[in-house]
Amino acid sequence: MASNGVDEIKLVEGPAGYVLEDVPHLSDYILDLPTYPNPLQSNAAYSVVRQYFVDEDDTVQEKIVVHKDSPRGTHFRRAGPRQKVYFKPSDVRACIVTCGGLCPGLNTVIREIVCGLHFMYGVTEVIGVDCGFRGFYSKNTVALTPKTVSDIHKRGGTILGTSRGGHDTSKIVDNIQDREINQVYIIGGDGTQKGASAIYKEIRRRGLNVAVAGIPKTIDNDIPVIDKSFGFDTAVEEAQRAINAAHVEATSVENGIGLVKLMGRYSGFIAMYATLASRDVDCCLIPESPFYLEGKGGLYEFIAKRLRENGHMVIVIAEGAGQDLVAESIDQQDASGNKLLKDVGLWMSLKIKEHFAKQSVMDITLKYIDPTYMIRAIPANASDNVYSTLLAQSAVHGAMAGYTGFVSGLVNGRHTYIPFNRITERQNKVVITDRMWARMLSSTNQPSFMNPS
Repeated sequence: MASNGVDEIKLVEGPAGYVLEDVPHLSDYILDLPTYPNPLQSNAAYSVVRQYFVDEDDTVQEKIVVHKDSPRGTHFRRAGPRQKVYFKPSDVRACIVTCGGLCPGLNTVIREIVCGLHFMYGVTEVIGVDCGFRGFYSKNTVALTPKTVSDIHKRGGTILGTSRGGHDTSKIVDNIQDREINQVYIIGGDGTQKGASAIYKEIRRRGLNVAVAGIPKTIDNDIPVIDKSFGFDTAVEEAQRAINAAHVEATSVENGIGLVKLMGRYSGFIAMYATLASRDVDCCLIPESPFYLEGKGGLYEFIAKRLRENGHMVIVIAEGAGQDLVAESIDQQDASGNKLLKDVGLWMSLKIKEHFAKQSVMDITLKYIDPTYMIRAIPANASDNVYSTLLAQSAVHGAMAGYTGFVSGLVNGRHTYIPFNRITERQNKVVITDRMWARMLSSTNQPSFMNPS
């Protein structure tokens, strides 16, 4: 077991290749912490549950498809309430912060952290940090109660406000100390969770009795390990409206083309799943799959072929696709460290129009639709509301049980606690040699656009 230093990964190894990638616990660096009976034992709502405490040895396997001789592999600690808690509810002063871009379900997560702390554990002091990380030291906080958050899940965005950047670890932890906060819930993507990890490390270095829990968020679904990120289902569902509009426009004229740009800076999950769900899309272009325009087997040739066959065409392109083809590159980053991208959708629409105008073979009518920010600004749908609720409650159970330096996430259908480093080590991407991409290609009947040269 390795857990002596702040940066060391906490591993527990067992027979047959079993490896538990455990999350830190307050007792790892604070000795003789008192424990208390879990208030859920006297909670009327949980009295009907036959087994409402998770066994300490319960883990969830990262990969469930194995062969008879496969080792047992990597596991994560299962999320859920424990028999003992490490915080007296009356002593808890929790805070919640949202960072990065918007995503359906943010308000649901905020609501359920507040309500979970209050109704499950009897915690009455929860504050919201205004406008992201910099809000810890430059903005006011707002008191959060079940009454003030009762209907926020019906709204898009985040009631706490958000921002990119502004992370100053020392100032943030100083503020946490000054406000006597002992539970910190941080909602955001990989950049945010890197910041959360830095906050946890500084808290541990100072020996503070403060639990840090993350709830991973990205509309692009590019966070590794977890099954999917909250808000993704809602985004795909909303993208259908744009695709449907493009299809109506394309089919209403001769040689009509509907071009839709969807979110996906580095990963094309929204574009791929929206295409699969729609069945009206003729071509899907994503960052992971290079394509070319000119010549045999290129995009222009395929567009002309599909227009001759059907008289119309719908193209979906992720915002990060084809950036290598755009003439002007932008060597700049936003406050979160993300590379600024050219508008490939607008560029693509102009290139297609120019090409067919020069060819004079057929007249086309192209309609460009960009619903980029519309699909992330809406409230979560039913599926994401349930998912967000469970993620928030898992984070609350973990923090109350003394776990820290973790994110709550769904792995193979089970809620788990995952170390920060596993969430931030890489980005999840569409695997174009996988079956899901093959299913998408089969659905659109498009070529792979792999350049022979």
